Amino acid sequence: MEHCCHHHDENNQDMKSLCISIVPIFNHLQFDEMLEIVKTSKTKTYKKGEMVFRAGEPSDHLYIVHKGQVKIYRLSESGKEQLIRIMEPGDFMGELALFTNESLTSYAEAMKDTEICAIHKSEMKEMLLSNPSISLKIIEEFSRRLNETEKNIESLSSQDSEKRLASYLLELSAGNEKGGTNHEPIQITLPMSKKDLASYMGMTRETLSRRLSSFQDQGLISMSGQRKITILDVDALSEIENGEN
Repeated sequence: MEHCCHHHDENNQDMKSLCISIVPIFNHLQFDEMLEIVKTSKTKTYKKGEMVFRAGEPSDHLYIVHKGQVKIYRLSESGKEQLIRIMEPGDFMGELALFTNESLTSYAEAMKDTEICAIHKSEMKEMLLSNPSISLKIIEEFSRRLNETEKNIESLSSQDSEKRLASYLLELSAGNEKGGTNHEPIQITLPMSKKDLASYMGMTRETLSRRLSSFQDQGLISMSGQRKITILDVDALSEIENGEN
């Protein structure tokens, strides 16, 4: 492992170029405080498909995605993969290491060539004591993830696959500022493969494909490539989401 940030010049390095500066739990700190964190962090690179950590391993590091993309998933007793979330640059994982001595319960796999910055929990705890604001930022992220999980559980238990998919597509379209006015088509890109999306939404890949094809046949969406989708009828999707169809 090497130090997290390479070719660092303490005299004129802009904090925007520090790997720590892209992490929401750290980017509110002063430049010199970031430097201290950089000194304690190590980096490791992973090729697509390589494991960052596995369930059952000791939980002793906070992992920060510097470059690339990582998927977090669990395996059922039957060996079926259940996607939990996709980690992008600036996201962190392995956070239970900070508060428990339990082993990891999930798997982390690089989805593309990835660079991870890791901070040992003993050093991280010292940072939390000296910078309480970091703790508040971590609690904010915990709260966001808990809310996301609760929404997913509610969706899985109360909606069928067609409603869940309509809701997900509308959620993606809401985050797209282009289009959507006067019922113009809205261009969206799925943030993950269809295989991973099916896992994330609690349905088989075949079911997802059938639902997408059905939406396209009804003129609600238009698909191009593996991840590009144009939403043609927001109102109709909303009706499906709300069970009005």
